[in-house]
Formats: sequence, structure tokens, C-alpha cells
Amino acid sequence: MSPDRLIEALREVRDPEMPVNIVDLGIVYGVRRQGVRVEVDLTFTAMGCPATEFILEDVRSRLLREPGVEEVAINVVWDPPWTAARLTAEGREALEAWGLAV
Repeated sequence: MSPDRLIEALREVRDPEMPVNIVDLGIVYGVRRQGVRVEVDLTFTAMGCPATEFILEDVRSRLLREPGVEEVAINVVWDPPWTAARLTAEGREALEAWGLAV
């Protein structure tokens, strides 16, 4: 299974505070697979984000549903810091449609 397939799976994980998935929000920095283990680097839009635990659990749960994935390790990284420049075009459109300025 390619990292692209894992990224597509993560598009199903939504930020509970915003109408956009975490990939289009730009908080997923990397996904690697080594055998049955998947490692994800991600950040949050702000330190102390109240949705942190929800997102971490949703990422873990979603990836464990992929064939052959038995372990998920999530690395929360703060460098480089998240900015609105990391939004995909789809993420920007979704936020603008909800009236959120970006």
C-alpha cells in the first residue's frame, strides 16, 4: 500500500472544529509505512488545540482500518509551524464557503 493510499484514507479524518479534512487543512506533514506499521507526522493549527485528542484518535482509528496496518505511530511536530499557506485549494474553498477567512 502506497503512502498516497494512506493519505487518501486520512482525507476521511475531519477537524471537528472546521469543515475540512486534515489533509486539505495541511496538518499532515508526512506518512510512511514500514511493514505493518504506519508512521504519521502531523501538526496542529495552534498549540493547545482543543481538538488534539479527537484528531489523534481519529487518525489512529482510520489508519488501522487499512489492510495490513496493525500499528500506527503519530509524531506531533511543530516545525515548520502550520500557516494558512499549507491549505490545499480544496481546503481553502471549504473554509471560505463556511465564511472563515484564510
